[in-house]
Amino acid sequence: MARAFVTLGQMGEPPPNPRAWLFRVASNLWLDQVRRRRRERPASDAPPVEGSTPAVDPRKARELAGTLIGHLSPQERAAVVLKDAFDLSLEEIADALSTTTGAVKAALHRGRGKLVETAPEPERVPAPAVLDAFCAAFNAADIDRVTSLLLDTASVEVVGATTQYGPEAARRTVLYGMLFGSSRLATADVSGGMEARFMQGVLPAPPRVEAVAHRGEWFLLHWYRHQDGEAVRAITRIEADGDRVARLHNYFFNPDFIAEVCGELGVPWRSNGYRWFLGVCETSSPAKG
Repeated sequence: MARAFVTLGQMGEPPPNPRAWLFRVASNLWLDQVRRRRRERPASDAPPVEGSTPAVDPRKARELAGTLIGHLSPQERAAVVLKDAFDLSLEEIADALSTTTGAVKAALHRGRGKLVETAPEPERVPAPAVLDAFCAAFNAADIDRVTSLLLDTASVEVVGATTQYGPEAARRTVLYGMLFGSSRLATADVSGGMEARFMQGVLPAPPRVEAVAHRGEWFLLHWYRHQDGEAVRAITRIEADGDRVARLHNYFFNPDFIAEVCGELGVPWRSNGYRWFLGVCETSSPAKG
């Protein structure tokens, strides 16, 4: 099916008999694989004895399939299947998944690593106390309490946009935006800051944060209110040093990362785009492309 969809995207018109065409695509792919295996088989390899049964453990195949479904992210799962089952090139996989070859290589590396040996289910551990304190202060919209949780040497970054050092610098820009930026977000068409098409019915109410354990670490999901309900519009990583925050990374203008994490968690999300430096004229102009 993956090869068929890639081929279909390159055709000028639909096949007259889709069912027969799908069988032809699958047959040609299988024949190509058989020919390639014959060419690549070392000369010292003796052909299998006719009537012999290969020593294949069906339970292992089922276990691997279960691991593939249950432990790989959607992108990892697609990359492994398209490469190892259908033998598509990295470029073909990137085209099929609408991503880059670098992202495909990374997904293959992660996915294959997970299939080699399934790690035991990690024990559920409580969130660090500083995360609970940060969530409580943030959800109370208490910027003084949020700021007091930062070390004097803390770095606070909006990934891809700006980095501030020290509590006071972080308070004036990043923390204030995280807590109260929704009011400007809801008026981006006149206030600027991002493209108006990404407003998507967002309301000026302050967002709330929720600590979630995922991928062996803790994330803070930023839930924003919209006319049709709540959705995640940002994710924050916090590196703690005891009961204080040493580093904070806020992913707001990173829709790929937000989509990947929220997709794995199964929660709704909205994009803010990639550009954080837009003026009013740019945000109010019609989107191109």
